[in-house]
Amino acid sequence: MTIALDIGLIITSVLLIVLVLLHRAKGGGLSSLFGGGVQSSLSGSSVVEKNLDRLTVFVGLVWVILIIGVGLDIKFS
Repeated sequence: MTIALDIGLIITSVLLIVLVLLHRAKGGGLSSLFGGGVQSSLSGSSVVEKNLDRLTVFVGLVWVILIIGVGLDIKFS
């Protein structure tokens, strides 16, 4: 059980990093400091961006569940 939780945590961590890096900068943060703030702001987001948002939230929730599982495994071992 511990090995499965650890492997799942590593996979979701890497996937979460990749998904966050795929997001388009919305301005006001560090991306605008390095020239990312000059892009035009569009009123709506595309279907791809909405699906990327949903996938990122889903992977984030799975990551949190795995973190709780690892914590419970450590506590009761």
